[in-house]
Amino acid sequence: MSVGSSWGEFATAAPELAEAGRRLLYQHGPGLGYLATVRPDGGPRVHPVCPHVAEARLWVFIGHASPKRFDLQRDPRYALHAFPSAEVDDEFFVSGEATPLADAATEATIRASLPFNSDAEDRPFELSIERALLATYAGRPSWPPVYSRWRASSSPAPS
Repeated sequence: MSVGSSWGEFATAAPELAEAGRRLLYQHGPGLGYLATVRPDGGPRVHPVCPHVAEARLWVFIGHASPKRFDLQRDPRYALHAFPSAEVDDEFFVSGEATPLADAATEATIRASLPFNSDAEDRPFELSIERALLATYAGRPSWPPVYSRWRASSSPAPS
């Protein structure tokens, strides 16, 4: 059973972490990230996606024949990592469970706000957030990063 939070709940509980994460997700224009799902054999599957924050929730639209869609319908666990940047090595990661959207009115609202084209057969999944991690780095090369962590079931963890 998921203990995940919506993007809005996450942003209320950890506003600086959520804002930094949103900047990293949207750094290239539309949201870009790598979505990890669980294959039927238990192994990981990683694909690029366009995550989208709308209506205080985090969404991905997944094609009707995509292996990611079948993975999430069978096992809703996911991990999402923002695309890397050419300028900084900062990282943003969230994980939780994906739930397919069944409400047509909400889907129409979300689709109207998309900054990219989505086929009518692409299915929207809401990504609940159970954990979030932000790694910030000084200039290149730089180690170690400063970590900021958050869990839905607890208060934000210190860096």
